[in-house]
Amino acid sequence: MTHPTGRPLWLPFIAIAGGVFVADQLTKAWLVSFLQPGEASSVVGDLLRLVNSHNSGGLFGLFRDQALPFAALSLVVVVAIVVYHARGARDPWLTVTLGLLLGGALGNLTDRLRLGYVVDWVDAGVGGFRWYTFNVADAAVSLAIVLLLVSAVRPRLLRPAR
Repeated sequence: MTHPTGRPLWLPFIAIAGGVFVADQLTKAWLVSFLQPGEASSVVGDLLRLVNSHNSGGLFGLFRDQALPFAALSLVVVVAIVVYHARGARDPWLTVTLGLLLGGALGNLTDRLRLGYVVDWVDAGVGGFRWYTFNVADAAVSLAIVLLLVSAVRPRLLRPAR
């Protein structure tokens, strides 16, 4: 299989990362404007709620009160994403994936540096069976991981026929 050649696709990469970052920060600001920490508001019964949740740890709330180490790790990840894009992202799908990753990493990094925790606000589930509470940045990172997995397992699905 041949890989696209040429220069990295900087404009779409920055646009996607910037769009995710802005959407993440705006939705968090919107949420905290009307919900106090720990407060919830029903959107679709118990199935979907808005919750002002503060995550001072990592993924799924693991390692609580470790915002600074996770911020340092996030900085390393941000640099790695940009370097990887600079060296090899001539593929539109990889550009989209890396843009989603960068925007998500920057959104949560900003919270950790500014607040000492990440604002999570989407709470979905049924009764006591809940998914972890997340935000736009988390959703972008999750989508990027799905795209990476799909491209690894079924690369032809993401590549146009030649």
